[in-house]
Amino acid sequence: MTKTEPRIPTRQGVLEAARKVAAILPPTPLLPLTIDGQQVWIKAECLQPVGAFKIRGAWHRLSALSEEERVAGVVAVSSGNHAQGVAWAAHRLGMAATIVMPADAPPIKLERTRELGAEVVTYDRYNESREEIAEAIAAEKGATYCHAFADPWVIEGQGSAAIEIAEQLAAVGAPPVSRIVVCCGGGGLTAGLALACPEAEVVPVEPEGWDDVGRSLAAGEICRVADNAPPTACDALQTLATSPLNFAVLRERCPFGLSVSEAEVQDAQRLAFARLRLVLEPGGTVALAAALAGKAKCDGTTVIMATGGNVDPHQFARVLEASPR
Repeated sequence: MTKTEPRIPTRQGVLEAARKVAAILPPTPLLPLTIDGQQVWIKAECLQPVGAFKIRGAWHRLSALSEEERVAGVVAVSSGNHAQGVAWAAHRLGMAATIVMPADAPPIKLERTRELGAEVVTYDRYNESREEIAEAIAAEKGATYCHAFADPWVIEGQGSAAIEIAEQLAAVGAPPVSRIVVCCGGGGLTAGLALACPEAEVVPVEPEGWDDVGRSLAAGEICRVADNAPPTACDALQTLATSPLNFAVLRERCPFGLSVSEAEVQDAQRLAFARLRLVLEPGGTVALAAALAGKAKCDGTTVIMATGGNVDPHQFARVLEASPR
């Protein structure tokens, strides 16, 4: 019997994902913003039905399953945004979904995942392996394990955002995108955008101390987050290491990564609310934070991804009330 080669994500797959996403969802806005005298564009993925870009990869992955696979259901691991994307897609397709989530995930993310009809199984992120728990559940149920970033369909689905960006820029007569600054956890969105826009510079941004992708790019090999990584409000970006599948794309297309501080993230949350009327969660703000801090180059062909808005309202209010630095 011939061994089946593992599937790898491709630009053709991104284009197919974009067609599938466009059939069920309107494009998210591409908003102009001036930073230090330079206009950039903000892709407001925080305005997706689940409040984050994760709906793209989840839909492309689950809609590709056979009828038999759909009957068996889906299992996923997430701190909240991928959880909601998978739960939303599963509900629309009439599938059962089980999501393994950290017990200390933001309550709003836990609640909304359950509201979408998924079964939530919590775990201790510091003492338990979420992958082992999810894989055991998938094996018991015979369900498909939909990885948050190390899945070719998920990568392609996330890249569909860049196809929208290209169409939106062309519609207003703007030049094609030359640089995309992107919030990065495991690298699913970053890899998808890199596949979608081979002519553009793609710059991943991570929280300080959780910049494993940036360090991996610098080292030329996958590096893990240190055991003593600092606490961060960017729960959506607390990935311990990227995967070989993602890194194979990233090392070819992303020359470097950037990192931002917690204070810079809060500055960006306040600015997005004041000037764009957008509510952004910390992890969905790091790309904008890098631009505001002068770390990411900005010009008229730069697009900044605003990837998620699932923030606890009390936490967000505290950020808004705090004095700018």
